[in-house]
Amino acid sequence: LRYLDIHTTKKMRLLTHNYLISNVKGTKEGYPLQIEAEEVVIEDSPFDQELLTGILPKLNYEAVIGALHQVADKVEPKPADIPEKLPEEGEIDSATLEALYHVLFNIHVIEGHLVCPDTGRKFPIKQGIPNMILHEDEI
Repeated sequence: LRYLDIHTTKKMRLLTHNYLISNVKGTKEGYPLQIEAEEVVIEDSPFDQELLTGILPKLNYEAVIGALHQVADKVEPKPADIPEKLPEEGEIDSATLEALYHVLFNIHVIEGHLVCPDTGRKFPIKQGIPNMILHEDEI
């Protein structure tokens, strides 16, 4: 784990991962991408409950849980536990909301790969930026 200058480094949050999909030609199930993390950093940001509650209905929560499990061995300090299934709206306590916010917004993959679950195609993550550009033969 290393601390990076927040003004010069781009980062892929786990939130970003939730919206990425593989569009390689012939792919039937290009979502969710698997994460092979080489470097993960924690960068705390102020908790924004309004932002989080607006995003929650749009998330694939199962993919969030999968992503967290895939990077967990690279995350220090370990994040607070989040439920395996998203509680109903209005039933989420403040500690769970803060833990979810931390997972989605404060855990950043800096180096590694995103892997298509259907084709195995690896998309590199370099300096926190996932490169999802397809090769000519993949279009």
